[in-house]
Amino acid sequence: MAKKFSVISLGMAATMMLLLAACGHSAHKGNGQHAVTLARMESDLISTMDPARATDAISSQAMANVYSGLYRYAGKTLRGDMATGRAKVTNGQKTYTFKLRPNAKWSDGKAVTAQDFVYAWRRAINPATKSEYAYLFSGIKNADAIIAGNKPASSLGVYAQGKRTLKVELDRVIPYFEPLLTLKTFYPVEKAQVEKYGDKYGNDATTLTFNGPFTMKHWQSADTSWVQTKNKAYWNAKNVHLDKIKNQVVKSTDTAMNLFQDGKLDDVTITGDAAKQMQSSDEYNVVPQNATFYLELNQKRVPAFANLDVRRALSAALNRKQFVRQVLGDGSQPAKTVIPTGMMYSSTAGKDFATEAAGKVGKYAEYDLAAARKLFAKGMTATGTSTLHFTIVSDDTDNAKNTLAYLQNAFSKLATGKFKVDITTRSVPFKTRIALSSSHETDMVVSAWAANYPDPSSFLDLFTASNQYNSGQWHNAQYDQLVRRAEGADAVSATKRWTDMQRATQILASDVGVIPFYQRGAAHLTNGKVQGMQLSPNGLISFDQVTMH
Repeated sequence: MAKKFSVISLGMAATMMLLLAACGHSAHKGNGQHAVTLARMESDLISTMDPARATDAISSQAMANVYSGLYRYAGKTLRGDMATGRAKVTNGQKTYTFKLRPNAKWSDGKAVTAQDFVYAWRRAINPATKSEYAYLFSGIKNADAIIAGNKPASSLGVYAQGKRTLKVELDRVIPYFEPLLTLKTFYPVEKAQVEKYGDKYGNDATTLTFNGPFTMKHWQSADTSWVQTKNKAYWNAKNVHLDKIKNQVVKSTDTAMNLFQDGKLDDVTITGDAAKQMQSSDEYNVVPQNATFYLELNQKRVPAFANLDVRRALSAALNRKQFVRQVLGDGSQPAKTVIPTGMMYSSTAGKDFATEAAGKVGKYAEYDLAAARKLFAKGMTATGTSTLHFTIVSDDTDNAKNTLAYLQNAFSKLATGKFKVDITTRSVPFKTRIALSSSHETDMVVSAWAANYPDPSSFLDLFTASNQYNSGQWHNAQYDQLVRRAEGADAVSATKRWTDMQRATQILASDVGVIPFYQRGAAHLTNGKVQGMQLSPNGLISFDQVTMH
């Protein structure tokens, strides 16, 4: 959630300027009032508006605006959304009972019912739906058996007790279960809509109904702009202060800067020289994110990547401090593990999880070119080859292209004597990069993951042998065992679970299962009138909390 995301880049057509020329922030809406409109940028297209099938942050944000699950974040606080409040938890933390709001409605006027949740969850976990996030249901009664194809989706432990009571039964304790429910995969959907449109559901706004703070019309999957309008039928509409959110895909930092300075956009994300130049501006702000970038190495496609010394050499060849300062310049920080700092703290000692783990294994992410060259020569000797050939894949944004250029240059410096490095780079659209990663068709890929809930398991799960997001197909049996234990036998003990996840993190780092690169800090230029546009623990902005003064 976790979720995949992309970063901004070069190259929007000139016609985009025309699309935005009419953007304004206030329009007459009758009764002497003016519509409050927020115009913002996104880095790429919405891939789908089907909650069961979306995997990326862009689609997740669009859906968070127009759908409502059981819970929603207000800042850092978890509150009831379709649920009237927090669940009643019984049966040793294995049964959750939710009461739904009697005034919750879909945009077609029908009531939001407990059955809508039952249908949506059972649809998402059904192998026939091919939801890439079906694994998130693991721990709910019968979920693992359903995913494995041994039980029908109808046996999932979620039940409607009348129209306004939803009961969920777990097979095991899930310490992060309630924050998990803010994810798109757990949103309700209307069965009639899904059955009416079939495979077209989620590809066009006309196929959808909404129950969130906003609605959207006239959107199709290829659109580079979309508008979301306040939903007057939303149960908490009186406290939603924006009338419209205008979203525009912008892939160029220069274009983003121009649109912001011309008053066409109220919030943009910038990188590189632009970010460095604007740091003294009152409108400049950095939004720290529970998100890390890392490199995945496919050992089956590039046999040399199976050598530990080669992997450690590649990691030691990266000067992360120089990279984030000179290439990104956006407030990002070097990463020593894949777990972001500032996300989870010990309930007893108050220690930062990532910082504690890095204290033991951070050396594997330290820059040391001389040591890297020695490791590379040793590793290549062991493989019996003299040249390391591979292609690095990333997105087609300007930030991603600059990153590829840096990586190509850094890795090329490993060559010494008879040992050579032959690297090519490939920039592809975000959707293509995700598809290539999922099908394991990359030698090395620049991946990114943002936590959907503030817990290391959101990241650690990714690199277990069975997880389809394990693009490099790295495998370590002890690692898998520790992750399973943290989610199973030790889930009820905060201390044991912490220890399990620490050890798993250390194994991943020392074995260089992936190469941690940096923790993202998004540099924004934001109109001073915009207030409350903060990232929630699930990595999304709660636009129902945003105001403009």
